[in-house]
Amino acid sequence: MLKKIFGILKKIIMSAFLIYGYNLIASPLNLVVPINLITVFSVSFFGFPALLSFIVILFFIY
Repeated sequence: MLKKIFGILKKIIMSAFLIYGYNLIASPLNLVVPINLITVFSVSFFGFPALLSFIVILFFIY
C-alpha cells in the first residue's frame, strides 16, 4: 500500500518537473504551459503525450 502511494507521488512530482523543464526551454518562444493541478494531474496520468497535446493546443490557440 505504501509502495503505491510513493509511486503516485513520484509520478506527480516528475510530471511537475517535466512541465517546468519544458517551460524553461520554451520560454523564449512564449509557449509556456501553466503549472496547475489540471496540467500536472493530466501529465502524471497520461504521460508525455498529454504534455504534447497541451503544447499543440497552446500553439493553435495563440
